[in-house]
Amino acid sequence: MKILIAGAGEVGYHLAKLFSYESHDIMLIDVNEERLSYADKNLDIQTIEGDATSPKLLTDANAHSADLVIAATSNQSININVCIFAKQLGSKRTVARVRSQELISKKLKINLKDLGIDEVISPEFLAADEIKLLLNQSGFTDTFEFDEGALRMIGVTLRTQAAFVGKTVKEAAEVYPGIHFVPIAIQRHGTQYTVIPRGDTQFKRGDQVYFVTDDEGVEELYNLTGADKRIIKNVMILGGSNIGKMLARELAECKYNVKLIERNEKKAFEIADEISDILVIHEDGRNVGLLEDENISKMDAFISVTGNSETNIMSSLIAKTKKVKKTIALVENMDYFQLSHNMGIDSFVNKKLIAANDIFRFIRKGNLVSMTKLNNMNAELLEFKVKKSSMVCNHKISDIDFPRTSVVGGVIRDGKGEIALGDFVVKEGDRLVVCCLPKSIKRVEILFS
Repeated sequence: MKILIAGAGEVGYHLAKLFSYESHDIMLIDVNEERLSYADKNLDIQTIEGDATSPKLLTDANAHSADLVIAATSNQSININVCIFAKQLGSKRTVARVRSQELISKKLKINLKDLGIDEVISPEFLAADEIKLLLNQSGFTDTFEFDEGALRMIGVTLRTQAAFVGKTVKEAAEVYPGIHFVPIAIQRHGTQYTVIPRGDTQFKRGDQVYFVTDDEGVEELYNLTGADKRIIKNVMILGGSNIGKMLARELAECKYNVKLIERNEKKAFEIADEISDILVIHEDGRNVGLLEDENISKMDAFISVTGNSETNIMSSLIAKTKKVKKTIALVENMDYFQLSHNMGIDSFVNKKLIAANDIFRFIRKGNLVSMTKLNNMNAELLEFKVKKSSMVCNHKISDIDFPRTSVVGGVIRDGKGEIALGDFVVKEGDRLVVCCLPKSIKRVEILFS
């Protein structure tokens, strides 16, 4: 695919990096020469220096033949204009990064597609939504919902007391009479090796395991994995960033007790005026004494979303020493994901990765509905809608030639999720959730084409 990316900041660069790994034709545009020089040296892409809202520059960048244009600068107005101009020039699909919640609201009365904007994404909104999901499933380290919760992906680190430890996948499945979950990926403790589990794969203490489950399976996984089911009511948020503000508003609407700490006086007062149902504290949250004065030890969850990853990590570690049940830190450096579980912080969130997951579905083939990359693992979770012409249609799962480095996690039929075993017959309109290692993605895509 020919992909044009406007903006070489953190989101744009990360997208260019991921797309270039898959041998797509990437053109990166930015006004900052230094950013482009860094991208040019480190990635196999083309770059153009200049204003992406210039129709002439877009023409020079061959926007007319682009399969996908992504406007990912930090300026919402620029991104909207880039998409409008690119679409007018002939680009097939356009995606704009936005900050305004109004533009991603389903209640928006303006038809953005009529303007030339096919999709809008907000990394901040997506990150806030991810954190909210993590609070709802507080005993787990990672989570993702398919079709509004019909199926869920859940990540958990196996402890010594987990009923799974020492058992094979087949043995673990026999613990409960009904099958409401299936393991889809395992990373062994202390390694970076991702395993797609089979029946004879053994669970070990310290494994980071991802499952696909329906509603009934969530409760079973709490019992079997040794994860603590925690009731989250009192939440402290460090940082009044866009993510912090969005999250505070949504949690307040869901009747959580929220304290937000922001060291910038003007921003703190603005948030207090906008969101009346939370307590806003104008202080420096890096001050341990302040956190103690604000009863951090009585918080059920501590969420650090300042603009500094190191501050977020250190403050979350402090919260953990004060026996806070759930700690979540926003980080920008992908390498930190390797350390999250060793550090003791429950969950790391990276808005670049979340935004990339949301955009990646536009380049995947086979009628892809949604996808997510598993944190700290070399695997993707893909949701395909089955067409009448798909090779999988009207076949048992056991008869379909899925690569051994892939596994079917579940199926959504008529809005209801269920775990699909080998004798399940796939029908037109079904949505299949499949976990794949990178080397098997293209073969899986063909099956759903």
